[in-house]
Amino acid sequence: MAAVKPRKPTEPRGKTLSIHVVTWNVASAAPPLDLSDLLQLNKDNLNLDIYVIGLQEMNCGILSLLSDTAFEDPWSSFFMDVLSPLSFVKVSSVRMQGLLLLFFAKHQHLPFVQILSTKSTPTGLFGYWGNKGGVTICLKLYGYYVSIINCHLPPHMANNDQRLEHFDWILEMQNFEGQDIPNILEHDLILWFGDMNFRIDDFGLHFVRESIKNRCYSDLWEKDQLSIAKRHDPLLREFQEGPLLFPPTYKFDKNSNNYDTSEKKRKPAWTDRILWRMKRQPQANPHTQRLPAPHFCLSLRSYVSHMMYCISDHKPVTSTFDLELKPLVSAPLITLIPERLWTMENDMLISYSLTPDFLSSPWDWIGLYKVYFNTSNIPETEDQFLLCYYSNSLHSVVGISKPFKIQPGSFLAEDPLGEAQPHI
Repeated sequence: MAAVKPRKPTEPRGKTLSIHVVTWNVASAAPPLDLSDLLQLNKDNLNLDIYVIGLQEMNCGILSLLSDTAFEDPWSSFFMDVLSPLSFVKVSSVRMQGLLLLFFAKHQHLPFVQILSTKSTPTGLFGYWGNKGGVTICLKLYGYYVSIINCHLPPHMANNDQRLEHFDWILEMQNFEGQDIPNILEHDLILWFGDMNFRIDDFGLHFVRESIKNRCYSDLWEKDQLSIAKRHDPLLREFQEGPLLFPPTYKFDKNSNNYDTSEKKRKPAWTDRILWRMKRQPQANPHTQRLPAPHFCLSLRSYVSHMMYCISDHKPVTSTFDLELKPLVSAPLITLIPERLWTMENDMLISYSLTPDFLSSPWDWIGLYKVYFNTSNIPETEDQFLLCYYSNSLHSVVGISKPFKIQPGSFLAEDPLGEAQPHI
């Protein structure tokens, strides 16, 4: 490897990132065969950059947890199999019993995503059991602080005060002692979602079902416990939510679109929610001159449920956002360039340049990865590869090369199935 002299950063230009957020209480079910609608893969004009996926009530029996410790759980494997051919990489994940949070990004964004912390906050059994609570990924995205929380709050109509207490407790526990990370309320963006279990007060079962049947949701919004709580809690009011223009997502008979027909006949409710909070801006003082805040703006493109999925008693909910920002980090810390023609007969030479403020470590490494494209568009013979520089001190990929080809002629060997594989 040949180190090249440090380079000066360039002036950043504005970017727009499309973020798709998924929340779903899967009720211990296995992944269905097709999740194209959930992931918006059927929309040709939707060019997504990031997927944030939160699941609740994954199968967390003893055998399942032991298996998932040794191997990827079925849901993570499924999402990776679907998203990898679309150039997405699983950057981070965190699991606590039935709660799972996944963060995927397109590979060109990897040098600008720094995972700072992952955290589990159990709230079940007086804070000792993880059947309820929240899981968090804290990261820097193009230099901005972003926290992502997937939660599962206490159920049942009468436990609204307990739900609000758990909400506050999860938020309070997002401290990062010993790390150079600001308080979560100082982060530029918080995405908070999950099975929050808020119910519809006062109205009876018949009225709620008739309102849903006639798509008259406005009366139900007024009695939604989360909406009521936001009217009285200033901090909770800072968390925004899109309009609830879809039917309540709980509780359904499994394998159907019928609301609960069991003896309990639970009242439908919007239990599955997606909220977000932007950093508070300081109040303007006419006596002091303050530089304008960096450009960082989140806009909601869609907030919908997906009624076609019937494996659970909950319907999944998704939001798609556009995040407009002016990058605080405009260039990768490392730029990688493969030199000369790469074959097994020659040494593989890599040149790299680094920014002046990057501190390398003897434990840093460079990896070679195959790029998986949608093979319906690119011939199988057109294999392409990437070089990635991993920083051990930052625990992140800080540099990535452009895709390049390795000439197949002289170093391909037949594997037992008769397919040519490169010796790397």
